[in-house]
This record gives sequence, structure tokens and C-alpha cells, in this order.
Amino acid sequence: MDKLLTHTIEKYKPIIIDWLDKLIPGEEVAPTTIHKAMRYSVFNGGKRIRPIMAIKVFQWASGEGDIIFPPACAIEMIHTYSLIHDDLPAMDNDTIRRNKPTCHRVFGEAIAILAGDALCALAFEILAKSGNIEIIQEVARAIGTDGLVGGQVVDIEMEGKDIDERTVEFIHSRKTSALFVASARVGAILAGADEKMSKAITNYAQNVGLAFQIIDDILDTLGDQKKLGKDIGSDLELDKATYPKAVGMKKAKEIAKDLIKKAKNSLPKDRENRFFHSLADYIIGRTH
Repeated sequence: MDKLLTHTIEKYKPIIIDWLDKLIPGEEVAPTTIHKAMRYSVFNGGKRIRPIMAIKVFQWASGEGDIIFPPACAIEMIHTYSLIHDDLPAMDNDTIRRNKPTCHRVFGEAIAILAGDALCALAFEILAKSGNIEIIQEVARAIGTDGLVGGQVVDIEMEGKDIDERTVEFIHSRKTSALFVASARVGAILAGADEKMSKAITNYAQNVGLAFQIIDDILDTLGDQKKLGKDIGSDLELDKATYPKAVGMKKAKEIAKDLIKKAKNSLPKDRENRFFHSLADYIIGRTH
């Protein structure tokens, strides 16, 4: 991770955490168990890449003020809800997330499901308070049947089956890339970006989001569990639809590199794009 990206994360991560702390009910608020589970999962580490992307796109598109922070935090809540549900025994049955026991291992499956549901509901309450129906539509589309949920369904259905590159792209573009796109578009919408800028940052986010998931596939086989902070080998164990399975490890790496190149090239040359280039470089080179 280069200095610019490190500095950006170090600058905005504490701000995001402060906002999340204000937006999510405290552990002492009844019913206490659900709020403890929500906070356990949200404050369980992470780089906060998605909300930081929303913030940086907002600034990149000349947005001003603090109006971006609550919607950016709503996106992080939705991301966390998706991880809680993804870890469940009915899904990937993972026991470790960010080097800590997963939500259902600590609070039980029922509370974990409800914690995810509650985070999703709270996120949309926050988005609604913005008064901008466009960002509500963007996020809802990103996590519905043409987004995260749809990708998860096909991911489950393809377990143990022969798959091709097109099928894996369908899954990953919805299960992972869609929320990257929503993060970018929320920032662009709130900044009042024009159509050209919105299209450019959408293309960027689609490509880096897909590359992010391809690298995840690769790390599930080749990664270090301590660095990753989660179970590895689960894709192989469940015989998941992954890029290495569909096209082989070498080609999967080549596809990821090509996506990163496309992402960088999609950005307009007359804007300051260093953060987005740094993020793209981090994604292709990450080890965790």
C-alpha cells in the first residue's frame, strides 16, 4: 500500500468510525443483545474501503461539506450485513472474520441473522434521511436480485458444478462489484457530478470491484490465513465458482491485471486521479 492510500485510510477511517459510533445504537440500548452483535461486527476492523471510496468520489466530483458521511457509513453497514450473512453455516460457514470469531459464533445464528437485517434496515433509514431518493435507489439496486442477493443465489447454485468464466463474472459483478459501484455512484450523485463523470467513475468501480473479488479468489488458495484474518480454503472445500476454478490461476491473475488497467484508463485525464490509481494498485497487489 503506497503512502497516499495509507494516508487517506488513516485520515478517514477514524472519522468513519466516529460517525458509525454515533449512528448505531449503543450496547446499553434495549434490546441490548442485537446492538452488541451489530457493533461487534461493524467495529471488528476493516479498512473501510467502500465508504472511503464514496467520500473520495464526492470530493473528486467537487462535493463539499459533511453530507457524504452518513450515506458512506450506511454503505459500510450494508457491507457488514452481507459479511455476517455470508459467514453463516447456511452460506459459507466461516468461523473467523478479521482474526476474530464470526458473529454467529459469538451470538448464535438467530441473532447473527437479525443483526444483519437490523444493519440493513438502519442503513436505509440513514439513506432516507439524506432526502435523496437517487442514492436510495442505487444502494437498493446494488443489493437486490440484480446485485448482491442475485450474485449470492447463483454462487450457491453453482457449488460443485462445472462453471465457465461468464458465469463467474455474473456472480462476482453482482456479489462484490455492485457495492463498489454503489459506493462510487452515491458519492457522485451527492456531489452533483455530470453524466460524463458519473459514467467514468462507474466504469472504474465496476472494474476494480471485479478485480477485488478475483484477487479474493486467488488469496483463498494462496493467501496467508493470519494476514487475511479469515478462513482460507473454504472456496475449495465448498467447490465454489471462482476464477481460478473457471480459467486457472495464471489467467485469473491476468484478467485481474487487465481489469485494473481498464479501471485506470476509464478515469478522465483532466481530474486528479491519484487516489483512485493508488486504490487500484493496492487491490491488484494485496495480500490480505
